[in-house]
Amino acid sequence: MAEIRPFSALRYTEKAGDVKTCVCPPYDIISPKQKEEYLKTNPHNIIKLELPGTDYADYERAATTLDSWKEDGILKQDECDSIYAYEEEFTALGKKYSFRGIVCRVKLYEFSKNVVLPHEETLSKAKEDRFCLMNATGCNISQIYSLYSDKEGVTAKTVMGATNKAPENEFTDGDGVTHRMWRITDKAVIDEICDQFKERKLYIADGHHRYETALRYKKSVYGRGDSGYVMMFLIDMENDGLVVFPTHRIIRGIENYSTEKLIAGAKENFAVEKLESRDEISARLSAGYEKCEKVFGYYDGKESYLFTLKNKAACDKAMPNASEALKGLDVSVLHTLLLEQVLKIDKENMAKQINLTYTRDEAEAYAAADGEANACFIINPTRIDEIAAVAAAGEKMPQKSTYFYPKLITGLVMNSIF
Repeated sequence: MAEIRPFSALRYTEKAGDVKTCVCPPYDIISPKQKEEYLKTNPHNIIKLELPGTDYADYERAATTLDSWKEDGILKQDECDSIYAYEEEFTALGKKYSFRGIVCRVKLYEFSKNVVLPHEETLSKAKEDRFCLMNATGCNISQIYSLYSDKEGVTAKTVMGATNKAPENEFTDGDGVTHRMWRITDKAVIDEICDQFKERKLYIADGHHRYETALRYKKSVYGRGDSGYVMMFLIDMENDGLVVFPTHRIIRGIENYSTEKLIAGAKENFAVEKLESRDEISARLSAGYEKCEKVFGYYDGKESYLFTLKNKAACDKAMPNASEALKGLDVSVLHTLLLEQVLKIDKENMAKQINLTYTRDEAEAYAAADGEANACFIINPTRIDEIAAVAAAGEKMPQKSTYFYPKLITGLVMNSIF
């Protein structure tokens, strides 16, 4: 099954300044204004490499910057192969959480090998961007986020035992998330951890575009160097520190849009209940989540409703070739029975985000419905076991089905391929 290896990471030195000012969140959630702010705080911030632009010259500039930082001692490769333990401690939904996993190299497998499994569709534009950057720099600047099953917590115990000391890096970011990193260099411990993964499958949680890009890059360089491996963060899916947020749906730009028509088209498969106000939606969704109901909140800027699936057979009919795991997802039910069948927003439209856009922020969804948007659907989060079940079935969820919180920080470790 999965083959993992230690590696000598490329890391910031003291010459770069406080490491807290050198790192940033994943590139795909950073706005141009935020990029400016990061670079204003520290011109050596990793965003200069990870998000250089979208022109050929921008990618080449990132490669030149990477080389100059190595020459100037801003970045330096560790002297020995290591596995890097990484922890995030944070508050979400009024509770404190933490999780600790490992960053290592993982052997690249085609999805057909059933070792590394995806759960979401990817977009060609994003993959082209990541490929151009990897091709120019020969480096994994950020890690892919993947899950594995370890019900006995064997690896977690090994990692905790090996990191029973002060971390090499520790800081709290602007969102209140504390990041810690340890380096595991003991060869016996490294071998033990690597052996523990020999019978495991890996489930990509975040980073599908980067994984597919790494597969393409490996082929483009004919497997030279360390291109047969990619940098990943690995965490057991049974970890009670994992938090998945929902991604809400905003309906936009549909001419002659009508909530009445939506309800009329939905009543065959859904129980539709009018609510006093949108303030009721959150509590009602939580109650439905506990009962494993397929339930959605709806707001059109004036009125609020609750849609609860009453006809499960409709999912079987609409998705005859899908697995039970895929048919049972909230997002599958919403997309297939309401967005596609009733609102006539097809999959291509969704992928191009013409009449459908996404947000993790419930308040942003409501504000859009109060403004120029037609309406919004507020949904429950996808469960961790649902993600694994869909991946194990060899299928992929609709776009924007999961949002693991918090995101992994970029810049603590990098993987040089050549």
